[in-house]
Amino acid sequence: MKRTLRTAVVTAGALVAALGLPAGTAHADTTPRIDLRVLVVSDGGPSTDAIAAELAAAGTPYTLIDLTRPGRTVIDAGFLADTVDGRPRARFQAVVLPDDNPFPAGSAEMAALAAYERAYDIPQVDAYTYARPEAGLQYPLPGGYAGSLDGKEAQVTAAGRAGPFGYLDGAVPFEDNDPAVGESYAYLSKPAAGADFTPYVEAPIPGQSAKGTLVGEYRHDGRRELVVTFVYNRYQQQFRLLARGIVEWMTGGVHLGAARNYFSVHVDDVFAADDRWNSTLDCTPGDVDCADPNATPDPIRMTAADVDHAVAWQHDKDFTLDFAYNGAGSVDHRQDHDGADALADRLIARRGEFRWINHTYSHPFLGCVQDTTVVPWKCATDADGSTRWTSRAEISDEIATNRVWGHGAGLPLHDDELVTGEHSGTKVLPQQPEDNPNLALALDDNDIAWLGSDNSREPAQRRVGPATTVPRYPMNVFYNAGRAAEQVDEYNWIYTSRAQGGSGICEDNPQTTTCLPAPLDPATGYAAHIVPLETRIALGHVLSNDPKPHFIHQSNLAEDRIAYPVLDGVLDGYRALFAEDTPLLNPRMRDIGAELRRRAAWQAALRGGEVTAYRIGTAVTVDAPDGLAVTATLPAGTTLAGAAFGEAYAGAVSGWTPATGTPLAFTLPPSATVPAADDTDGPAPATGPAPRTRVPAGVTDPVGHSADG
Repeated sequence: MKRTLRTAVVTAGALVAALGLPAGTAHADTTPRIDLRVLVVSDGGPSTDAIAAELAAAGTPYTLIDLTRPGRTVIDAGFLADTVDGRPRARFQAVVLPDDNPFPAGSAEMAALAAYERAYDIPQVDAYTYARPEAGLQYPLPGGYAGSLDGKEAQVTAAGRAGPFGYLDGAVPFEDNDPAVGESYAYLSKPAAGADFTPYVEAPIPGQSAKGTLVGEYRHDGRRELVVTFVYNRYQQQFRLLARGIVEWMTGGVHLGAARNYFSVHVDDVFAADDRWNSTLDCTPGDVDCADPNATPDPIRMTAADVDHAVAWQHDKDFTLDFAYNGAGSVDHRQDHDGADALADRLIARRGEFRWINHTYSHPFLGCVQDTTVVPWKCATDADGSTRWTSRAEISDEIATNRVWGHGAGLPLHDDELVTGEHSGTKVLPQQPEDNPNLALALDDNDIAWLGSDNSREPAQRRVGPATTVPRYPMNVFYNAGRAAEQVDEYNWIYTSRAQGGSGICEDNPQTTTCLPAPLDPATGYAAHIVPLETRIALGHVLSNDPKPHFIHQSNLAEDRIAYPVLDGVLDGYRALFAEDTPLLNPRMRDIGAELRRRAAWQAALRGGEVTAYRIGTAVTVDAPDGLAVTATLPAGTTLAGAAFGEAYAGAVSGWTPATGTPLAFTLPPSATVPAADDTDGPAPATGPAPRTRVPAGVTDPVGHSADG
């Protein structure tokens, strides 16, 4: 079949006839308006939900129709298209279906969708479908494959690299996190005879030298479909790698919202020391919950050699760490060592190699006054029963003194950033269910705009007085471990059952923690289990368009330097998967906070129906409230008011621009045409419903996602 390229210009008369619009709706300008919104039709399965989650995270508007919901909206010509000011309008720029035809035989809804897609050149994504001739493929059996791809590696084809998946280097590895659980299922086959089908992602067919298609484009009877023949959920790496390309294919690279890949790492307690885990006591002497009166704290502190190693590592990885520092750590060390502090001397000499964040002067707990006579601790109270709080003056002094110390040492600071010790001052459940009321006042005293918070406790950004929180992901590389054996011992204590000698914490909290089947080997457990797991969790955040920083502690850069294998796994793993035009972004805390705040405002505007966007030919119009930061992804060469728009990323340009009270008018480059299917053969007869597809339990219940152990 002949393949053609054309812009989305269809005669008004043809549209009127195809869609059953009233006579007289033709407009002098025959170019239709295409609203920048995606229609997602879900059957409740994980694959359509994954695509919807990708759109939501990027800030790309979509309408969801749940086929399992009684009383749902019926899809017909009037729902899909109408006219605005006499111009034909397509209300959706793309359609996502659970498979190539999720409707009953003879469905009027499928017929309406097919007519709509044909009339307006609207692409359709088959989120997970059976390989069959109706989808442009041969049946998988015999000759192909139907089964698991756990641990296998697919590849982006040359056409995929030249098309929607050009941001990838080529490899698409499939996860295999638990050999006892099926985590994938796929149908591998070749294009059907005579089909206009272009494979974009392929995998070897087991037992053969040939490859079968996992993702490809099928052009037929005036329509285009992206056919996906493997199942996935929103967390799996194979989907996360391909999600951007699926969205770019369905939108033609023209859509609201943007997605990038981020990784920032905060190292807490720099200049200070962290108390070591005691493998005999199963606690950390010096901590409030380690009540043995004879226990002596054993400090872990970086050395000058550790600083040199960190600098060399950063240069090798082209990556910058954020050091959250406590000036009192150096002052105290000098007092105890006749004025000497080799670590501080080296850090200050090489201060320009790192970014720096105020972490308070002496790292005290800044919430309620802690009553440590009980385990766990509780908030101390006055005689009238009211909570005793750390005072405004104490909090302010900790912030200001550390700032003065940092400036005296020449640290390149941004004075509006702060991370309190243990994120204290903000609420800590269950003991302290509210913020210290003095915290907001002290933040105001010191002009703090960005306050670090613990994402495991508070994943949503919020205001604390004048400051906005920046949720940080805790990495499961423990603050009280400088050696791999210590990390494994504490890990076994937390993540094994009481019957196996552990604390039973994992048994008591099954919703958030998964117990290990057996304790890890102290000699091999860190490299064999903890490093791969923590790498996968962190890389999952990176691939999810999530800019939130991760945090570790200075102890993890000392002694065995146990943080580096995890960080290497994330950075090296990323660079092995992505092309050079899709770099890993490494923003500092205040920039992350601003990004999260813009996103929150944008999402609120979308939910409130305050944003309207559409495309007419090469003109894109976005109408949004005055002052709202608008985000979009558009082809390279797009202009706004005559100036180049956005920054280059993953083969497109994207960014934020403020609405000004009048609609924003973007001009796409002349090359931004819409590829259309060859319709010389006329419409094909209606096809029957797609066969049911297999969804293993490990896909609907993502293995290891919710567990940090």
